Amino acid sequence: MIRRAAPIALAALLLLLLGSAAQAGAAGYRYWSFWDRDGDRWVYATQGPSTARPADGDVQGLRFAVSEDSADAATPRGAADFAAICARTPAEEGSKRVALVLDFGTAADAPDGAAPPAARTACARVAPDATTAEALAAVAGPLRYDSSALLCAIAGYPRTGCGEQVTGRDTAKGSADAEGGGAGESTAATAPDSTGGTGGTGPSVGLFAGVAVVAVLGGAAVWQARRRGNASR
Repeated sequence: MIRRAAPIALAALLLLLLGSAAQAGAAGYRYWSFWDRDGDRWVYATQGPSTARPADGDVQGLRFAVSEDSADAATPRGAADFAAICARTPAEEGSKRVALVLDFGTAADAPDGAAPPAARTACARVAPDATTAEALAAVAGPLRYDSSALLCAIAGYPRTGCGEQVTGRDTAKGSADAEGGGAGESTAATAPDSTGGTGGTGPSVGLFAGVAVVAVLGGAAVWQARRRGNASR
């Protein structure tokens, strides 16, 4: 029975270790993610800042971080209440107000040698048909874009780079910061766990499972040897 079980267990071990290696090599990107506030949580925006046209009273957020995709992106941190953010910006006829939460990320998210500014909020009073990009330009310039109109920098940060790829260990270092995305964040938009998630720096689940399989095989072999010894007496 042990002889039959061993190949199956070893095959399972191989699959687990291969899966762990694939996770370790996962690639991420350093960029500004864009969010809409829905009640008490952040939802990843379905449009970019240059095409989204927020309504009066909307709250939108942007977070600079390293992540693999929208399901892995860290949410903006800090207060996200329209009344509080726009308390000192009175409404005016013929305009709208948009509350913006700007999170410049952590030192781990930053390009080499860069120091991220402190997170802040701003209230943009703009034309009724203004886009989020126009709201940003009004309160958080200078903005920088690449040739494909991808938003690369807000308030001049970062000074260089735009959506560059970050691989392996650096992916976890950037996006899995201990501060997380704050209360009320969408479950689908949390950063990976630094101890075992995508690109994590700690031992992976696959590694622990592989060790467990080896331990089971070893224990089974000892049990079989003892059984044979008892039978021969």
